[in-house]
Amino acid sequence: MFLPLESQLDRLGRKLMQPEGGLRFDFCEPVGEEALLPPNSISWRLFKNPVSLFIGGVAAVILELAEPSVRTGVWEHSTFRKDPAGRLQRTGLAAMVTVYGARSRAKKMIEGVVRQHERVGGVTPGGIAYRANDTPLLDWVQATATFGFALAYSRYVDTLSEAEISTAFAEATIPGKLYGARGAPTSVTEWEEMLEDVRIRLEPSPIIEEFLKLISEADVFPSVLRPIQRSMVRAAVSLVPQEIRTFLRLPHSYEMRLGEENLLRQAGAMADRLVLPSLPPAQSCLRLGLPADHLYR
Repeated sequence: MFLPLESQLDRLGRKLMQPEGGLRFDFCEPVGEEALLPPNSISWRLFKNPVSLFIGGVAAVILELAEPSVRTGVWEHSTFRKDPAGRLQRTGLAAMVTVYGARSRAKKMIEGVVRQHERVGGVTPGGIAYRANDTPLLDWVQATATFGFALAYSRYVDTLSEAEISTAFAEATIPGKLYGARGAPTSVTEWEEMLEDVRIRLEPSPIIEEFLKLISEADVFPSVLRPIQRSMVRAAVSLVPQEIRTFLRLPHSYEMRLGEENLLRQAGAMADRLVLPSLPPAQSCLRLGLPADHLYR
């Protein structure tokens, strides 16, 4: 039975994934065509939860913006400052296509992203030349995304073992290589090694605080849910390793408040049970001849 709450959330999810005037993508077609990753993958499990996806995505961007070349590329060559909600929607749709979309269509979209990145490059304020398609930068972006999504799901939805998180890293390398990330970590151990190696390049920046403010107030969710949106941003900050949070001098105003963690766990658990037929997870299951609630059993 499709309950009123599910109906409202389904409409909201459809608006977020397929905004007016934005890119349209049909996850139901072509019928029977597999995705880059199979339905029994950890990735299909993680990406179906909008709560942990938002929290993990923001955590990933914090780490990405701490790296000067990535930060300069994102801040000077994207619409994050002018249209944070729209940029988030487009990034979210691209992630959904990468995980759930039919293989041929996902590859076509990724090829388009790679072509766009070919035109992006420059010099950081510190004098470092960069290109958006530089393999080390792509490796870092992919690694931070997998770290954020997996840890957010484990903390706010359902605990994952280290082996499961390592599997998430390994799975991400399949589409990652199509984007050009050829040296991304394939396990928790490799992620920790990368984090240690990259840490010397990370640096504080007022842009990180600007991003947090923008994403806290952006029109991502309806205004009535804006307090929860701000809680999710604080949750994202809490995912960043403590030593890095301290080094980046992230404001104390983004520390978790009393009761927020339990609230978000309840929201994450609820979101993990709701089958929303208009969203990519359910539509992609139907494309493969599986029940819409296959991932929710």
